[in-house]
Amino acid sequence: MPRSQRAIGTALGASAYLLWALFPFYFRAIDEVPLIEIIANRIIWSCVFLCIVITVTRRWHVIRAAFKDPRSLGLLAIAALFLAANWSAYVYSIVTKNALASSLGYFITPLMVVALGVFLLKEQLRRPQWIAVAIAAIAVVVITVSYGTLPWIALVLAFSWSTYGYIKKYLNYPAVESVAIEAGVLLPIAIIIVVVMGLNGTASLFTGGIDLFGLLMLAGPVTAVPLMLFAASATRVPLTVLGVLEYITPIGLFVIGIEFFHESMSPGRWVGFFLIWIALVVFTIDEIRHPHQPEVGDEFLIPEQ
Repeated sequence: MPRSQRAIGTALGASAYLLWALFPFYFRAIDEVPLIEIIANRIIWSCVFLCIVITVTRRWHVIRAAFKDPRSLGLLAIAALFLAANWSAYVYSIVTKNALASSLGYFITPLMVVALGVFLLKEQLRRPQWIAVAIAAIAVVVITVSYGTLPWIALVLAFSWSTYGYIKKYLNYPAVESVAIEAGVLLPIAIIIVVVMGLNGTASLFTGGIDLFGLLMLAGPVTAVPLMLFAASATRVPLTVLGVLEYITPIGLFVIGIEFFHESMSPGRWVGFFLIWIALVVFTIDEIRHPHQPEVGDEFLIPEQ
């Protein structure tokens, strides 16, 4: 791969992760909208926008192939449920002013992927990977004690995305088309939600004015554009580069939570986050030293918030 292409790929990947990190500002702009309606609108307008993209790029044959394979379609439908859970937990964390919880979730995610690989796929871990997972487990205990309860938002984000990633890795479908199918699976439910809320007079899409209507429509490109940037990046740079770039998102969420949303960090939470960062350093160094073994830990690279 020419250096120029690697540089372009790195820039595209960094842009994708930076946009994902900036998502809180978008969702805080529409935090007056009920959570369920935000998710419903995101599904609807993502589906619309992705269908336009697929039409322009003439990629409908990929969609048709998926619908001819019941097994793949069924797995994409299951993936859609985990994606909906991930989106819901993420948006909930932002509208309830818990950006730090989402940051923690995406810091934990690569380590959760490794843990799932051990328990679900019986994968063998190298010693540094075991050390990283053990440190992360200690960190979760420390944070639990600090919060007085399990950090469920972070754990739901990490678990839903890790499981979603394993399904997507097994299917190996192109990113844009697979998300379009997943959004299509969820589309009937989303439409029903908006229609019912509209009939009750509580749908912000119809009662919130033209500005809010435009912001809700913006959920389509907000979801799809960073995904397309990532897909373009993934074909130009090694997996290890994407793995390092991936940390832009949780670091950005952490900075936003502290500096812009003024969320509090007790000493116990600082200790917990510090332990997570140590675990990630151990994990990342090991991944960089073993670039020929991408099987464990490569499913977390697209945080589809």
